[in-house]
Amino acid sequence: MSSNLKVLQVIPKLGYGGAETGCYDVAHYLSENNCQSFIVTSGGELVKFINKEKVKLIKLPVQSKNPLLILFNALALIFIILYYNISIIHARSRAPAWSCYIATKITRRKFVTTFHGTYNFNSKIKKFYNSVMVRSNLIIAGSNFIFSHIKDNYSEFFNINKKLLVIFRGINVDYFDPTTKTEAEEKELLESWNIKENKKIILLPGRLTSWKGQELFIEAVNLANIQLGYEAFYAVILGSEQGRDLYKKKLVRLSEQYRMTNQVRFINHCKDMALAYKVSNIVISSSIEPESFGRVAVEAQSMQKIIIASNIGGSKETIIDEKTGYLFTPINPKSLSEKILKALNLDDNTLKTIGIEGRKNIVNKFNVEKMCFSTYSEYKKIVN
Repeated sequence: MSSNLKVLQVIPKLGYGGAETGCYDVAHYLSENNCQSFIVTSGGELVKFINKEKVKLIKLPVQSKNPLLILFNALALIFIILYYNISIIHARSRAPAWSCYIATKITRRKFVTTFHGTYNFNSKIKKFYNSVMVRSNLIIAGSNFIFSHIKDNYSEFFNINKKLLVIFRGINVDYFDPTTKTEAEEKELLESWNIKENKKIILLPGRLTSWKGQELFIEAVNLANIQLGYEAFYAVILGSEQGRDLYKKKLVRLSEQYRMTNQVRFINHCKDMALAYKVSNIVISSSIEPESFGRVAVEAQSMQKIIIASNIGGSKETIIDEKTGYLFTPINPKSLSEKILKALNLDDNTLKTIGIEGRKNIVNKFNVEKMCFSTYSEYKKIVN
């Protein structure tokens, strides 16, 4: 049966986010396992990396929430499904999921959805819009946190024919491998960050948006400075503002207010995130709202770095507290500061042990091969 399996994944854009890389990884895994693999998307940075000989790429305006375009996309998907005799349609976002839902109802094909986040709602209309993600034959949650969110908020849309399960998001542990980076690469990156002194580096990756907790991080660094003295370490805030200029200015002003101008580095972009982790000593995820999965925590552990993260959402599932990293009380700069000081005081042998345990944790539970195999296995179950 697997040799006849034809899977069409639909995603708004193929960028570098978790949903997008998951779609990309599954698509290539399927083609390497004797299946025919298709992606419908509007475009994105990852498109140029798709192996066109293995994965059929079709462009449609599936990023649009316009009802007329959603209907147009549904008609186009019906044609694609019938023309290529698609077995399974897998939607990874709400707007295209509505098009997929219509198309699968008409063509009577299997419909799969992945909840990559917790879609908030403040009205019945928004909840109804979100509910398309649980109208499929198979609903995949990216973490236990998302699984609970679905059961708590969307159970009225379930029926006995639906299957809900957790498939943890996976990362490429071969890419996030500390042994692949050279000293020359590390030196070049540190120079580009204007870091010249041999001080420890604390890294906070993530786009500049208030819920990612950059303000909380600066507050915590200031509290740590009171204990250690100013400029005892570097604090690197790595992420683009994506049009949030006022928020970035607020962060810069806050660091100036605490006399941290020489200590804090605002870095807009890093093309090699594995290298960014490698040059850092401690990695922070200070989100003030729950992370659906917590990719930073997973990537940091894979790079054998100690991770300090908010004790909410997906991070609680990916970090083994006190063994592969530390969890701190959310929205509490004092708690984060205490964990930073604790990590800074660890000796090299302890840090090495934490790093080894962290990588072992990720390789065993959150690697991309496991995610792809689990997804493929579930595909086969619903068509048999």
